[in-house]
Amino acid sequence: MTFQEKILQGIPSSLPAKKSYAKNINRAPRRKDILSTNEKQLAIRNALRYFPKDWHQELADEFAQELINFGRIYMYRFKPDYKIYARDIEEYPGKSLQARAIMLMIHNNLDPEVAQHPEELITYGGNGSVFQNWAQYLLTVQYLATMTDEQTLHLYSGHPMGLFPSSKSAPKVIVTNGMVIPNHSQPDDWEKFNALGVSQYGQMTAGSFMYIGPQGIVHGTTITVMNAFRQILPKGESTNGKIFLTSGLGGMSGAQPKAGNIANCITICAEVNPKAAIKRFEQGWVDVLIDDMDELVDKAKQAQKNNQVVSVAYIGNVVDVWERFYEENIYIHIGSDQTSLHIPWTGGYYPVGISYEESNRLIREEPVLFKDKVQKSLRRHAAAINKHTERGTYFFDYGNAFLLESSRAEADVMAKNNIDFKYPSYVQDILGPMFFDYGFGPFRWVCTSGKPKDLDTTDKIAALVLKNIMENSPKEIQSQMKDNIKWIKNAKKNKMVVGSQARILYADAEGRLRIAKAFNDAIAAGKIGPIVLGRDHHDVSGTDSPYRETSNIYDGSKFTADMAIHNVIGDSFRGATWVSIHNGGGVGWGEVINGGFGMVLDGTPEAEANLRNMLFYDVNNGIARRSWGRNKGATFAIKKEMKRTPNLKVTLPNLVEDTVLDNLSLALPYSKTVDH
Repeated sequence: MTFQEKILQGIPSSLPAKKSYAKNINRAPRRKDILSTNEKQLAIRNALRYFPKDWHQELADEFAQELINFGRIYMYRFKPDYKIYARDIEEYPGKSLQARAIMLMIHNNLDPEVAQHPEELITYGGNGSVFQNWAQYLLTVQYLATMTDEQTLHLYSGHPMGLFPSSKSAPKVIVTNGMVIPNHSQPDDWEKFNALGVSQYGQMTAGSFMYIGPQGIVHGTTITVMNAFRQILPKGESTNGKIFLTSGLGGMSGAQPKAGNIANCITICAEVNPKAAIKRFEQGWVDVLIDDMDELVDKAKQAQKNNQVVSVAYIGNVVDVWERFYEENIYIHIGSDQTSLHIPWTGGYYPVGISYEESNRLIREEPVLFKDKVQKSLRRHAAAINKHTERGTYFFDYGNAFLLESSRAEADVMAKNNIDFKYPSYVQDILGPMFFDYGFGPFRWVCTSGKPKDLDTTDKIAALVLKNIMENSPKEIQSQMKDNIKWIKNAKKNKMVVGSQARILYADAEGRLRIAKAFNDAIAAGKIGPIVLGRDHHDVSGTDSPYRETSNIYDGSKFTADMAIHNVIGDSFRGATWVSIHNGGGVGWGEVINGGFGMVLDGTPEAEANLRNMLFYDVNNGIARRSWGRNKGATFAIKKEMKRTPNLKVTLPNLVEDTVLDNLSLALPYSKTVDH
């Protein structure tokens, strides 16, 4: 059978042979044994409904074993035997260009070069799933290959519920992930519902097919690191020879070392999983690989002495690095953490003093003990960081729930008021006030031809558009424009591409609209093939996350999720090709609501109308909310946008002087009853 025939067949008509898992692959941790006997039977019953009755006994035995071995039913037997990667869009079967583009994006997310645990359909973050099992994958791509532009595919946490009649202007796919009732949205609830096969953790760009490998995270990290250094170094002082210490090369790819190289500093990134560290080294995302602490100390001292720019992956625990560097008096200028602490008990964070293998055993066999060791490690981790910050280190939370989980472990991370953290989120100090409030966020695109020359063309187009905009930009956004022009001009040289021919940069609404229109014009002129537009969740509008994306909103609304919901609904009728809404993201299940979109540009006037309507709303919805939260930069940005767009009218806040509130008596008299 050809590749196209295999896509079109969906679940095969005859039972495929059982497969053995490949050796020496980066497997997902075994999940917690959380289901009762009756619930395990229910999980198997749920899994078998994808298959004909005469297969049930054989598959029931196999799925029961998967559930015992892995805590999940992945249906590995049904993984296709063709290579999964982002092919040229012309290679995909289908009646709809938009649907074919979505297949391409799904394949990019599951490409072993891109995905963290591709055998388990996990793209990044330890649990960011595209699908729960391989049957869902097979059915989904079959639906996409057979649907018309007047149908919409609805995906319930990876499960393709089916094709429904719609219209040409409607989204082609609607994605939801983890939309459970709020009172059932604790971490163990995710474990249970995922094990039952009824819900999944989509993260965002994993579950909405918009992940482009490490590049997206590299860009955000580069901007964060550069601006962190700007905050602490005297103006004009070089970052050469300055240390950025962090951890995590698995769940969030190799972004941090690459970002450190671009920011011209020394990056030391600890990773406990040797396979993850070796993979990033072999891919060229890190310069040096070290597994000996003494060697690491010598390397750090030498690099500091020589004012080097170098990235080092240390195979080991970052807590040991923080402690040893303190003993050795090695000065760390900036520090962070990028382990997947949104899933602290299932492999997102590995405790110090225990081997990687033993930790994985404890996760599965002794989860209570493992949790205790993680929390002890977090207390020790925080104590080591505190010692360095007393010496002058600038530490920021990179939105991975490090401070949140440390506080729950009773580590010393709280401010004197015992409400706030003693260290800022990177959004609070950097990305929020400098970028999100002004409408800047991670705009990304994928060249569906798979041709590097198409990507080169789009790079040139984007750089030219930004340069033209910058000529008339207000001073408030000049630095943002400069950083992004520098980024896009150097993107090819920095070898960002993993998987699809994709790019990312930070742009505001005007920038996104003008870049997208220029792409659509180039497609119409035959200069490039179709383009898929999207964004990350670290953005202005799409994500309500009180410990990350919306952590710099101080009017009490950071725990509400109206913005993300409005974004998805608003994008869906303004021209998005697909939309997605997710419970969970980089800070954890139950801690964030993420809304995302994808848009296909094909060079038509319809595509131009869609991009004008949708991209405008996708950004300005968030700026309006941030302005209403009294964020100064956002109020500036939305006023500027209302002048540019006469039919935009946004409710603006009236600011209250402190003196109005300072002398108010707000306490109820103890002795009086309140008359309702």
